[in-house]
Amino acid sequence: MANKAPLTLLVTRRIKPACHQAFHQWISQGETLASQFQGYLGSGLFSPPPGEAEWQILFRFADQTSLDAWANSIERQQWLANGRDLVEDSQVHFAQGLHNWFGINPPPRWKQAVMIWLVFFPVSLCFSLLLGDRLASLPVLLRVLCSTLMLTPIMVFIFIPFSSRLLHKWLQAPRSSATVFEAGA
Repeated sequence: MANKAPLTLLVTRRIKPACHQAFHQWISQGETLASQFQGYLGSGLFSPPPGEAEWQILFRFADQTSLDAWANSIERQQWLANGRDLVEDSQVHFAQGLHNWFGINPPPRWKQAVMIWLVFFPVSLCFSLLLGDRLASLPVLLRVLCSTLMLTPIMVFIFIPFSSRLLHKWLQAPRSSATVFEAGA
């Protein structure tokens, strides 16, 4: 029995630097093509941060059957072939339901909490050992203000991304039963 929940196909494409204008035209053709298939709910293109080349492309379909019809069509295969020279790399993810419109399924909250604690405890301990005596004379409000101002960027930009990569397989939520298409999607 086919899955009747809406599905989002998220494709991350690294575009060759000289091909951005042609890429936009190609994506527009792909969106027009997808819109001709029954069950098409919409699509979108999200540009990368300045200096980066990874674009996020969303295709949304009403159900697995509609997504499969589009994904396996000869027209789509020809469209992919036409854009092959524009793209350096592609990654494909699926999300089911409205709560995952912008990406893959997030890990369960308890796994996120465990991962953050596993990082936060040793970083906080090191911080206390290194700077605890220097900050001890400050009133508690200033002590907490200083520690959070110093630790938050370190956690957000260094240790949480590092631990997310390190624990990726454990954090990864179970995949839906959606068909996974080739990397050229």
